[in-house]
Amino acid sequence: MAKILVIEDNPANMKLACLLLRNAGHEVLCAVDAETGLTTARTDRPELILMDIQLPGMDGLAATSLLKQDPITAAIPVIALTAMAMKSDQEKSQVAGCDAYIAKPLRYQALYAAIDTLLDARTPGAV
Repeated sequence: MAKILVIEDNPANMKLACLLLRNAGHEVLCAVDAETGLTTARTDRPELILMDIQLPGMDGLAATSLLKQDPITAAIPVIALTAMAMKSDQEKSQVAGCDAYIAKPLRYQALYAAIDTLLDARTPGAV
């Protein structure tokens, strides 16, 4: 399975995301703020990132923009996670470079489907 970085400041949301990912067989990396997440993405090179939009300090959209500008991390798909599901947030996440958008609370079917779609798209010859 894949190495997935979860960047989430809420302990309950982090625990749920990690549980769902591990249950699906993924290796999980964790970061509680954008700065730590950026460093982890650059050093550990995950195959996918789950990015909370509302983070302390630098928000998830700014962090995603930085990831997408860096040649080392630009190709890593990013799924935006937000508790404030508004159309404007979805549009902002696309502009920032997010590859998918999921509203919280996390629903495992939607999460797994988004992950599978993005990981399959990265695989050469995937249908």
